[in-house]
Amino acid sequence: MPTAAAAAPVGAERVKAPKDKKQKSKKGKKVKEDERVEAERERRKKRRTEHEGDVGETPAKKSKAGALPAAAEEFYRQNSITVSGNDSFAPCLEFSQSPFDSKLLKVCSSFSKPTPIQSACWPIIAASRDVVGIAETGSGKTLAFGMPVLHLLAQKHGSSARNCKRPLVLVMSPTRELAIQTHEQFVEAGRPLGITSCCLYGGSHKGDQLREVKKAKPAIIVATPGRLLDVVENDKAIDLSEVAFLVLDEADRKLDQGFEKDIRAIIGMLPQGDKRQTVMFSATWPMSVRNLADSFLCDPIKVSVKADELAVNERVNQVVEVVDRMKRDPRLLELLKTYHRSRTNRVLVFVLYKKEAERVESMLKQKGFKCVGIHGDKAQSQRLEAIEAFRSGKVPLMVATDFAARGLDVPDIEYVINYSFPLTIDEYTHRCGRTARAGKTGTAHTFFTENDKSHSGSLINVLRQANLPVPDSLLKFGTTVKKKAHASYGAFFKDVDPSAKSVKIIFD
Repeated sequence: MPTAAAAAPVGAERVKAPKDKKQKSKKGKKVKEDERVEAERERRKKRRTEHEGDVGETPAKKSKAGALPAAAEEFYRQNSITVSGNDSFAPCLEFSQSPFDSKLLKVCSSFSKPTPIQSACWPIIAASRDVVGIAETGSGKTLAFGMPVLHLLAQKHGSSARNCKRPLVLVMSPTRELAIQTHEQFVEAGRPLGITSCCLYGGSHKGDQLREVKKAKPAIIVATPGRLLDVVENDKAIDLSEVAFLVLDEADRKLDQGFEKDIRAIIGMLPQGDKRQTVMFSATWPMSVRNLADSFLCDPIKVSVKADELAVNERVNQVVEVVDRMKRDPRLLELLKTYHRSRTNRVLVFVLYKKEAERVESMLKQKGFKCVGIHGDKAQSQRLEAIEAFRSGKVPLMVATDFAARGLDVPDIEYVINYSFPLTIDEYTHRCGRTARAGKTGTAHTFFTENDKSHSGSLINVLRQANLPVPDSLLKFGTTVKKKAHASYGAFFKDVDPSAKSVKIIFD
């Protein structure tokens, strides 16, 4: 009978006959990988049942979901926290309820109580459980994983955590700025314990970073995936074989930027099964993030602050103004007369493109404003210098693109102005999250033009979810939510796995 082949896209993988040894080898490896993952999950579940009394276990752990104290249930309800998974844990409502000693708690001395994500995650992570955390930006998630990580290092590894031949903790961040900021928080919190951290990221001299790692012998490595993979594979400078704790921070952003292949390669170098605890944090919970969690986390507890879907921090006052695209410059100057009257409070202006960032920064300087800008075309040293000037308040007005400002954690940003609407509603959420951090309030003022009308439905939903008024001028663009489209998978691409290989099937 003649062979009929179904059409397949370019680059499709051809299914070969069983006699092909290469194909059989690939299939064998796939079966072994599936068996390994399943075995890891079973070992982790077994370890969980035997974990009673282990280091990090707290009295807050309960055997049944309904066994939580009334105060804990009320806390979860008031803060819109959903905790799902096997076992339940009472939150740390006060610092005194945490399992951390006084040295470690010094980093929290300026705060009155833990943030909701910290309250919920601390007892779970301290009990050596895998965790998925879904929370708004600016929620205090760095210390949500940082505190229990340092606690477990001190308790389980003692003096060996202060002079490590190989790192014990790996934190992967999507951007250089976020990696640096996370590293700085680990340095501050770990100093009283004598636990050190080093940071690896692209755009800076690799040799200097490797010399620092060799000198410090850190227990903690905070890194961007690309630079870490380069250092491990090409330089053979870091051995990840003893990493006992893995953190995937802002997982949704890493996947959006195409880091999934690098992430999977790096995790493949780490200890597997019950030798590693994994924590993942994400601002959103799309299918791609769920698939990643299913691959690398074993029997995790999921902690969701607010809803799974997009939500802007309720402490952010969102103001949407429909404007003519050509009149944004004068309108921006008018707003700054009000929002930046003192010329000392921090204001962050978001634009869409690098050239636009340069133009707006130049325009503001010509109008007499003290201003800095960050975007992808600027050297890393320039970006770090600008961020430090903005953080210190030396230059309190900044113009930034989405990519450059991703993960920017600067306290007391009073106003965010969206000069250009972002490409996705996800980015809108991330932008708004730059203000109202650490329990404070803030304002996000957004210019919306005729060119942005495809986002009107999604933006209206976000405003309504926050119980904020929707301008009539925005409603006229319509309330239909446009699904995200993918060149190959159409409008429902989040429901399939874009990384799956195409298979050419031959019928004999």
